[in-house]
Amino acid sequence: MKPRAAVVVFPGSNCDRDVLHVLNISGFNAVLHWHNDPDIEKYSFIVLPGGFTYGDYLRPGGIAHISPVMESLINYIEHDQGLVMGICNGFQILTETGIIEGALLRNESTRFICRNEKILITDNRTPFTGMFAAGEEVMLPIAHSSGRYFIEENQFESIEDRAIIRYVNNPNGSSHDIAGMINKRHNVLGLMPHPERNSESILWDGNGLKFFQSIFKHVRGA
Repeated sequence: MKPRAAVVVFPGSNCDRDVLHVLNISGFNAVLHWHNDPDIEKYSFIVLPGGFTYGDYLRPGGIAHISPVMESLINYIEHDQGLVMGICNGFQILTETGIIEGALLRNESTRFICRNEKILITDNRTPFTGMFAAGEEVMLPIAHSSGRYFIEENQFESIEDRAIIRYVNNPNGSSHDIAGMINKRHNVLGLMPHPERNSESILWDGNGLKFFQSIFKHVRGA
């Protein structure tokens, strides 16, 4: 039986069907899950996709983080019921909720950036990066105006080993080139680049698929 996965859909999500497609070609039995439904225990993997939840009113993720599904998601994470990935706006929601430390601020340029960027996988021993080589560089699209990861310098040492995805050429002014990081329990990944947008060779080299294959392998092994 295929492991079940869900893509949480908020008002304003716009990358949900892209992620759904990639999850299904990775081997999951994936569905779209409306944010007002707190019943998520049946899934082995949950994705908060990119988009502009609630039109980024107040700030990106500022309203979505109080959706009913998020309280269930916190419990899901704390009890190690499965893995969670937040992509772009999903990462913003994770920081707004406090699931991952830090904040995502306006790009240093104050402009929306949409282009391919090279990222560095600094740790391949996590459930999300097991299919990569340590130190592997991967090209992934970014598309954000508030993707500048920020953390106070006196807090950086406590999260440094969890900043497992770094920009090779920092496009937005993120602290210490951080493009993505995992939580303390190592069951949540938040990242600004879009792996689903480079998961098939028709889009680039398809290396973004390795994130989803890593997760699938971990879930099946678990």
